[in-house]
Amino acid sequence: MAAGKGTRLKSKRAKVLHEIGGKALLRHVIASASQIVPPHDIFVVIGHEASHVEAAVKDTGVKFVHQAEQRGTGHAIQVAQSAVQGYSSLLVLSGDVPLLKPETIARLRDFHFEQRAAMTILTAAPDDPAGYGRVLRQKPGSPEVAAIIEQKALSSEQQNLHEINSGIYAFETKPLFAHIGEIRADNAHGEYYLTDLASLLVEAGERVVAIEAPHAAEVLGANTIAEMMDLDRELRMETARKLMANGVTIIRPDTVMIDSSVEVGADTIIEPFVQLLGETRIGEDCRIRSYSVIEDSTLDDHVLVRQGCVIVGSRIAHSALIGPFSHLRPESDIGEGAHIGNFVETKKAKVGPGSKANHLTYLGDTEIGTGSNIGAGVITCNYDGVHKHRTLIGDRVFVGSDSTLVAPLTVGDGSYIAAGSCITEDVPENSLALGRSRQTTKEGWATSKHGSDKSHTR
Repeated sequence: MAAGKGTRLKSKRAKVLHEIGGKALLRHVIASASQIVPPHDIFVVIGHEASHVEAAVKDTGVKFVHQAEQRGTGHAIQVAQSAVQGYSSLLVLSGDVPLLKPETIARLRDFHFEQRAAMTILTAAPDDPAGYGRVLRQKPGSPEVAAIIEQKALSSEQQNLHEINSGIYAFETKPLFAHIGEIRADNAHGEYYLTDLASLLVEAGERVVAIEAPHAAEVLGANTIAEMMDLDRELRMETARKLMANGVTIIRPDTVMIDSSVEVGADTIIEPFVQLLGETRIGEDCRIRSYSVIEDSTLDDHVLVRQGCVIVGSRIAHSALIGPFSHLRPESDIGEGAHIGNFVETKKAKVGPGSKANHLTYLGDTEIGTGSNIGAGVITCNYDGVHKHRTLIGDRVFVGSDSTLVAPLTVGDGSYIAAGSCITEDVPENSLALGRSRQTTKEGWATSKHGSDKSHTR
């Protein structure tokens, strides 16, 4: 269920599109559910900001049910009835409970079938149950439930109940839809609550049971931005713990930001204040030094990323050196053993094995061969104001410092570009290209100038 607004967030965005661990809340839930059932058997009930929610997750392959008027969780199931009535059993999940594990969903499903229940409630026992409805069992230790009681309706004897309703259920569709119409909206909000179905089914002689989640944190949602960031912290620490359990060294894990989708190989070292985002894959025996940000990129084994680098949508091959303070923009492909150094920026650049660009260089729409050296301050001029053009630099090329290569341009293997040149024509193999005016030296000029300028002092 993902139709609600989440008014307490004070945000224009739909609640389920807020992110923790680098991914929207709803995508976390869909990812867990997809390990239990195929995506085409997952129906997302959407309402508030429906078009944005659908656009954000349609690539997952799920189906959508539109709840045009949001009148509560019971109403959401009523709206979905025609879409799901062909199924004999249903799992009802909340789109804003991102820490729910697939193992817990499977445990709920299996317990539901074992108990031959009409309704099974996933519960939890958090340290502070305030704000949650409580589950009243028919007797202590029994799986059978008498009712779900909202906190404000608790009697003085029921105040000590700590087992909460998570809002996550399993149902048999026949009794569900036989009684869903009996829910009444006689409450302050005028909404139809699915929680009321527990007592209705019990009164009808149906079996309603409950099973407690292994960890209360799995079923806790967030109603404020602060609470959401608590979930984000929990998820990121869990991700860091998993990586460290698999041989990754994370120095000061409380300072790093690692998305739940990131993969890192054993014996890699991640220093403080690193961000690893999106679909990033890092190999073994790498070192990512402090303040680097790596997003949607792949690093092979033995890569060193020095301090303060930004790497987005790029690939870095085995044993390459990056940084410090390099910026690799999307579609950069850095070859084995290549060096990309201080304040070097690349964009759609392929740098061959062993090639180097160590200082203050821009390489845009560029392909560089093997073993070439790009001097400090070199620029490939790839944009003419309308179109982008490519620069092709061959193997074993030496490009002198402060040269400007105006694309489209090809520099042949083994060639040299003299420092300070502006190159606008292709350079054949094994050539020397110069594109600068001849130096003029006027001896004695400074002496005569200073002699005529009485204000000059040394």
